[in-house]
Amino acid sequence: MPSEPHESGHEIKISAPAETVYQLLARAEDWPRLFPPNIHVDHVERGAHEERIRIWATAGDTVKNWTSYRTLDPENLRIGFRQEVTAPPVAAMGGSWHIEALPSGESLVRLAHDYRATDAANLAWLDDVVDRNSRAELESLRTIAESGAAADELTCSFEDTVQIRGDARDVYDFIDRADRWTERLPHVRAVRLEEPVPGLQTLEMDTVAKDGTSHTTKSYRVGLPPHRIVYKQVTLPALLSLHTGRWTFAPDGDGVTASSQHTITVAPDAVARVLGADATVRDAIEYARTALSTNSLATLTLAKEYAERRAGGDGP
Repeated sequence: MPSEPHESGHEIKISAPAETVYQLLARAEDWPRLFPPNIHVDHVERGAHEERIRIWATAGDTVKNWTSYRTLDPENLRIGFRQEVTAPPVAAMGGSWHIEALPSGESLVRLAHDYRATDAANLAWLDDVVDRNSRAELESLRTIAESGAAADELTCSFEDTVQIRGDARDVYDFIDRADRWTERLPHVRAVRLEEPVPGLQTLEMDTVAKDGTSHTTKSYRVGLPPHRIVYKQVTLPALLSLHTGRWTFAPDGDGVTASSQHTITVAPDAVARVLGADATVRDAIEYARTALSTNSLATLTLAKEYAERRAGGDGP
């Protein structure tokens, strides 16, 4: 039997205009950058003032996904939300964001939740998750809203693309089967892959950069076959504070356009430590971009060979 309804409220003061804060919250597709627990957000339906979104996010030590209905009210700086398809142990979840413009030019952000657990035994867990995630989301929102243009200068998005004369499903399979990457990809030394449910993976791997340095990273990956795999790194190289990405496989005539897209944010305090005292943020972005593009293109090239070999009937 579901638990009794519970309510919670959290708030934070942010030194940024209320409209700026509202826009950050309204752009749900950017939440993996904005909120640490968020891995990926897809729009299911989208209108001027109403939308349905599907969200993948960490909840404690697990990853959950759900579908939410949102109402957007830019005039009153309010966003309402209600989960339509929940993930146990959540039986019901809803709430609102409200941004108040203060006379000082600052903003007061209030985040309210109302929820029920699937049973009383899980209510304490849900209380803790709502509290921790709310605090983390508000603090991250404050950091990004207050950093403004400075945060934009630390962030870069880029994409590498390869044309493949093969089937998108074979290219998808090559990228999806990360458990075989130590056999298939020279720059991958070790892989630890968990897939508790189909399409949701925890991938930890050791990779070697072009300069010979080794990195251990951990990512959550969401598979959306046969055309997309999205991910967010949660254990990052020292130079980065954010890395999200996606692999896309779009049918194109008698082949497929395969792309690897990355969004990265440099950790400014790490630049001198990693690259030397004279290195700049721009140097760090170029260094990270080169390393990631090198590995992405190597992976896409090998995926191309795999898919084209299968298209010719020459391989497993």
